[in-house]
Amino acid sequence: MAASEDSNQSKIRTAFGGVLAFFILVLIGVLAFSIRLFSVIKYESVIHEFDPYFNYRVTQFLTKNGIYDFWNWFDDRTWYPLGRVIGGTVYPGLTLTAGSIWWILNSLNIPLSVETVCVFTAPIFSANAAWATYLLTKEVKGTGAGLTAAALLAMVPSYISRSVAGSYDNEAVAIFALIFTFYLYIKTLNTGSLFYATLNAIAYFYMVCSWGGYTFIINLIPMHVLLCIVTGRYSSRLYIAYAPLVVLGTLLAALVPVVGFNAVMTSEHFASFLVFIIIHVVALVYYIKGILSPKMFKVAVTLVVSVGLVVCCAVVAVLIALVASSPTKGWSGRSLSLLDPTYASKYIPIIASVSEHQPPTWPSYFMDINVLAFLVPAGIVACFLPLSDASSFVVLYIVTSVYFSGVMVRLMLVLAPAACILSGIALSEAFDVLTRSIKFQLPGLAENSQIDAGDTTSSSVVTQDDAAKTNKNEDTLKERPSRKNRKKEKEHVEKTSIKSQIKKRLLVLPLEASVAAIFLLVLLGAFYVVHCVWAAAEAYSAPSIVLTSHSHDGLHVFDDFREAYAWLRHNTEVDDKVASWWDYGYQTTAMANRTVIVDNNTWNNTHIATVGTAMSSPEKAAWEIFNSLDVKYVLVVFGGLVGYPSDDINKFLWMVRIGGGVFPHIREPDYLRDGQYRVDSQATPTMLNCLMYKLSYFRFVETDGKAFDRVRRTEIGKKHFKLTHFEEVFTTHHWMVRIYKLKPPKNRIRVKTKKSKSKASSTTSSKRSGKRKKNPWQ
Repeated sequence: MAASEDSNQSKIRTAFGGVLAFFILVLIGVLAFSIRLFSVIKYESVIHEFDPYFNYRVTQFLTKNGIYDFWNWFDDRTWYPLGRVIGGTVYPGLTLTAGSIWWILNSLNIPLSVETVCVFTAPIFSANAAWATYLLTKEVKGTGAGLTAAALLAMVPSYISRSVAGSYDNEAVAIFALIFTFYLYIKTLNTGSLFYATLNAIAYFYMVCSWGGYTFIINLIPMHVLLCIVTGRYSSRLYIAYAPLVVLGTLLAALVPVVGFNAVMTSEHFASFLVFIIIHVVALVYYIKGILSPKMFKVAVTLVVSVGLVVCCAVVAVLIALVASSPTKGWSGRSLSLLDPTYASKYIPIIASVSEHQPPTWPSYFMDINVLAFLVPAGIVACFLPLSDASSFVVLYIVTSVYFSGVMVRLMLVLAPAACILSGIALSEAFDVLTRSIKFQLPGLAENSQIDAGDTTSSSVVTQDDAAKTNKNEDTLKERPSRKNRKKEKEHVEKTSIKSQIKKRLLVLPLEASVAAIFLLVLLGAFYVVHCVWAAAEAYSAPSIVLTSHSHDGLHVFDDFREAYAWLRHNTEVDDKVASWWDYGYQTTAMANRTVIVDNNTWNNTHIATVGTAMSSPEKAAWEIFNSLDVKYVLVVFGGLVGYPSDDINKFLWMVRIGGGVFPHIREPDYLRDGQYRVDSQATPTMLNCLMYKLSYFRFVETDGKAFDRVRRTEIGKKHFKLTHFEEVFTTHHWMVRIYKLKPPKNRIRVKTKKSKSKASSTTSSKRSGKRKKNPWQ
C-alpha cells in the first residue's frame, strides 16, 4: 500500500515537473523574442547592417516571382558588367524560410509585408535556438541543466548581436540549425534510432542551405566519432549516428547549388570521408569478433586491418592528388585563415579587410559571453563526472569553438551555444549540491531527504549518468531480453541508485556555506541578466544605417545613408551605374535600385581591385577607369565632420592593398610617411592627390574654416583644391555620404592642316589616341 502511494506521488511529481518545465520553456521563448525587440522599440522596424539588405532584396524577388524564377535569376544590377547568378551563388535557407513564413501568414489572411517578416525572423528563430539548446543539454545532463542552458542562450550578448530584430542575416536561422543538428546527433547516439539519424541528416541539410559554417558540423562530428573509437567507446549506436549522416547528408548537401560537388571535392569535407572508412573497418572487426573464435579472430583481424590500411592509403592518395592539384590545397580562403591566422593578411587582403574576420580582444569575450567565461571550466569538469559519449561531444565542441573564436571574432557566435550549455551544466550541478546540502541539514527535512533525493528535477541527471555507465550492458540486454536479464538489470539499477544516494549523502556542504554560495550564484545570475539587457538595449540594438549619438544638448540622429540612397533613387536614371567601395553595394542596390560595380559578395577580387585602384589613383586616371566601366556616379562615405570612424578614409589602406595585389603600380609605401598613415600636412603627395582624398575632403574647409578631421583628430594637409573630372552633386546633411558625378569628356576640336603635313599629323594623332586609349590600370 505504501509502495503504491509512493509510486503515485512520484508520478504526480513527474507530471508536475513536466508541466512546469513546459511553462518555463514558453517563458524562455518569450524572453528570447522580446529581448531582441529593443531595436524596433527605440528606432523603427528597419533592416540592419549591409548583408541583410541583399537577403531582403532576394526575399522580395522570391515572394514576387516564385521559386523557379529565383533559382534562375540573373541579377544584372550587381557586378556590372559581369552580373551575378543569384540562385547558384546564395545560401537559400534564410530566404526560403522567410518566404515560407510570409506565404503561410498570407494564406491565413494575415497581411504582413515582406520587410516585417524579414525583420522578425531572427527573434523568432532565437526562441527556437533556445528550445534546441534545452533539448541538447537535456540529452547530456538532464532537465535542470537544459532549462538553465536555454535561459542563458536566450540572453547571451554574442547571439543577440546577430539576431536582433532587423538583423536579417544567414546566422539568424543557422545557429538554430547548428544546435538542432547537434541535438539530433546526440539523440541518435543515446538511442541508436535510425529515425533520429534520418532527422539528423535532414537538419544538416537545412544547415547547409543556411550558412557556409556547415563545415564546422561536418568536421566536428567526425572528430568526435574518431575520439570515441580511439578511447574504446565504439558501439552500434555510434555507427547509426554517423554513417547515415555522411551518406544522406552529403547527398542532400550536393543538391544545394552553391555547394554542389564541393561537398565531395573540397578539403573541408575529406575528414568525414576518412572517418567514414575507419568506422566501417572498426565495425567489421567487432562483427568478426562476435562470430569467430579467438584464434580465427586474430587471423581475420590481420586480414581486415591489412585490407583496411590498403583502402585507406588508396583513398588518402586520391585525396592528396586532388588537394595537390589545387593552388589552395582544396581549402577555401576563409578556412585557410582559420587554420593559419596569418594567411589572409599575407595572400588575401580582401578577407583580412573585413572587421569581423579579425581576432577578438580579451574584453570582447567578457562583453559577448560575460560571466559564462568563468562558468565554462566548471562545466567541463562536470562533464567528466562521469564521462559519457554525449558529454565528451560537448567538451570537444567547446574546445574547438574557443580556438576558432580566438582566430575570428565572427565565430564568437559559434562559441556562445557551447558556453551556454557548459555554464548551464555547471550551474545545475552547483545548485543540485547546494540545495541538497541545505535539505539534509534543515530540521524536519532530513528524514525525508534520503527518500526524496532522487525525485527532484536535477536528480534526472544522476539517473542519466548511471544509465550512461550501463551503456555496455544495454546492448547485450536488448539482444537477449530474457526474464533473467531483466531481473539482473533491475538489480543493477537498484544497486546503482543506492550507490548514487550514498554519493549524494557524502556531497554535503555546511549550511552556512551552502546558503552563501547560493546567494553568490543568484547575484552572479542577476549581474548576467543586467549585462545582457544592457547589451541588447544599447550595444546591439542600433541599426548601422541609422546612427545616433548623445551629447549635452540631447540625442542626435544621423539618417544620412537613407538620405543619400533616396537621392540616388529619385535623381538619377534607372540604368545609371554607381561606383563605391564594396561595403555599400548591397545597400545601394536594395535601397537606391541602381546598378553597382562591386558589392559585399566579394567573389571577384580583380573587380574589387579595379575599384580600389581607381580610388587610389589621381583624379584623371581614376576618371578614365570609371568611365571605361560606364560609371556615372561615385559614392564615398566620410565621417570627418561628425566623428564617424567607419568611413572610407579609414578603409582606404585596404583599397590600396587590394588594388596593389592585382595592379603592381599601386604601392602601399607611397601612401605612408615613415610607415604612418597620415592625412595632415605630413601626408605624402600621392596620398594628397588620390581620388579618395579629394572626394572626401572637397570643400571640407568650408565647414569650420580649419578643416579639422574629428576622426583622425588633425587638420587635413590639402584644404583648397578644385575637381577637374568630377563634380559634386549631393552631400548629406551631416556630410557622411557624398555623391559625385563624372564630368563628360571634353569635345575634341579638329584643326585643318596642310596636305603635306596630313600624313605626319595623322601619325602623331594615332599615337596620341593610342596612348589615350591605353588601359590606365594595366
